[in-house]
Amino acid sequence: MNPLYFIGRIILWPIYKLMFFFKVNGRENIPKNGAYIICSNHLSNHDPIMLGVSLRRQIYYMAKAELFKNPIGGQVIRWLGAFPVNRGAGDGKAINEAEEVVKKGRLLGIFIEGTRSKTGEFLRPKSGAAIIAHQMDVPVIPICITPKNKQYRIFQRVTVSIGKPMTPQELGLNKGTPEEFRNASRTVMNEIKKMRENDLK
Repeated sequence: MNPLYFIGRIILWPIYKLMFFFKVNGRENIPKNGAYIICSNHLSNHDPIMLGVSLRRQIYYMAKAELFKNPIGGQVIRWLGAFPVNRGAGDGKAINEAEEVVKKGRLLGIFIEGTRSKTGEFLRPKSGAAIIAHQMDVPVIPICITPKNKQYRIFQRVTVSIGKPMTPQELGLNKGTPEEFRNASRTVMNEIKKMRENDLK
């Protein structure tokens, strides 16, 4: 964990605890060491911070390229471990950076829907995480962020549930075909949906 990330986590943890009373389920499903892909749903700009204060390891995010246009803000995001990806395009550079994160035994964070859900309902999952999982033979850990009423509101609880790691083999990633990638992405998304159903009970 780099110093800026560590300091930011210390500062933001009590703030987010006060704002959202957040609760974390399944934290033990994040191994202390080794490379994993963190796959979460995406509701708000709060999500990266919420995951950052919920997990005890640093997450290195694939983030939309638009966030890096501001020189100062973009540099801060880079210091925090994020790197840009051009959505809707086959961004080979971003894939290479993601593979470097995995090679170094780190946590790679990917919002599986590719963009924020404005309604709180789940969007169709993208295949990027499945492609990297197959290419790098790295497990995927599904995570569901569930605010009360599916939207972030001050002083209303947010639940972060962490599922068990799923290997590429368990996701049906064998030959690396587009159909396998789609099916694997749906499998991860279904696990996220199950956690949402449980957390809303």
